[in-house]
Amino acid sequence: MNKDKKNLLVVFGTRPEVIKLAPVIIELRKHPDKYNVIVCNTEQQKELSNQTLSYFGLKADINLDCMRPNQTLSGIQTRILTALDKVFDENEIDATFVQGDTMTVLCGALSSFYRKIPVFHVEAGLRSYDIYEPFPEEVMRQMTSRVAEINFAPTEANKLALLKENISEDKIHVVGNTVIDALFCLSDDTMNSAKQFYKENNITVDDKLILITAHRRENHGERIDRIINAIEALANKYLDHTFVIPVHPNPNVKDKMYSRLEKYNNIKLLAPLDYPNLVYLMKNAKLILTDSGGIQEEAPSFGCPTLVMRYETERQEGIDAGVSFLVGAEYDKIISMSEDILSKSKDETRLKALNPYGNGKSAQYIEQIVNSYFN
Repeated sequence: MNKDKKNLLVVFGTRPEVIKLAPVIIELRKHPDKYNVIVCNTEQQKELSNQTLSYFGLKADINLDCMRPNQTLSGIQTRILTALDKVFDENEIDATFVQGDTMTVLCGALSSFYRKIPVFHVEAGLRSYDIYEPFPEEVMRQMTSRVAEINFAPTEANKLALLKENISEDKIHVVGNTVIDALFCLSDDTMNSAKQFYKENNITVDDKLILITAHRRENHGERIDRIINAIEALANKYLDHTFVIPVHPNPNVKDKMYSRLEKYNNIKLLAPLDYPNLVYLMKNAKLILTDSGGIQEEAPSFGCPTLVMRYETERQEGIDAGVSFLVGAEYDKIISMSEDILSKSKDETRLKALNPYGNGKSAQYIEQIVNSYFN
């Protein structure tokens, strides 16, 4: 047995975490002489996370089944911390990987820190500096940075944010975003299956398709009403365009979306999409309206203009590069900027800028840094 082989625990719970950690798991497993990779899913999004894992040909070694209906944030935190405590008791861990800014990330980082085990934080240094936008993620990622032994920052701007917080430069490495690596994992067969999926669902994927996703907690209540008002107005004006909305299962979103939008022929409400099917839409969409973080990073790879329905974004590089535009949940802004794009042909509105978030080699850089750390 190789005594130098390191046990690396990779903890995630949501679909975006799976997408962004899958390339890292795959890369680390190319080096079985150096690492034993233990994959742990808290199942913060049970169906979505497991479905996405299977797309990458991966399976969790440990499933924690931590979610309960209508839970409080403190309730879910308590359950994940307790469940992870058992994982650390039963496994000798040399380092813990977490990604992003979810409850799973904070709990993974804290559990590891309490045992003085190094934390490797993928996608570190994203900041809005408003603790309620996005809520509760902004606080979770700031707290995770305090305890991380290595911060894998996607961009130079993320590195600067960490340096401003007095995090030592030798703990920060700019590697790009692993979400771009994940896009390059898609095979032609996978994309053909996605194409077939839309045929079977009678959805025409052409040059007049708009992709819309809205789920963030801070957009519930009045904000989701304003977003839906804007979608209705656009669907009524652009009858020859197809509006595809994968509807988040949270009742605060789902119930309103279905009761208001189901009656429109050119609005297609779908269950949450698996990763390849979502990528297929991003690749082909004329316009994207979203409050998602991941889509802000992925869409530029396909040149698709993206309106970000948030008031703050920790992904400022996309705004600065002119590949995404901040519109909040403001009816007038959503309408005017959407009309600006929808009134032209798709070819006229494609973006030429390079994706500011990475080149698809982030996981390779991460493995090299981890290897150096242990040697």
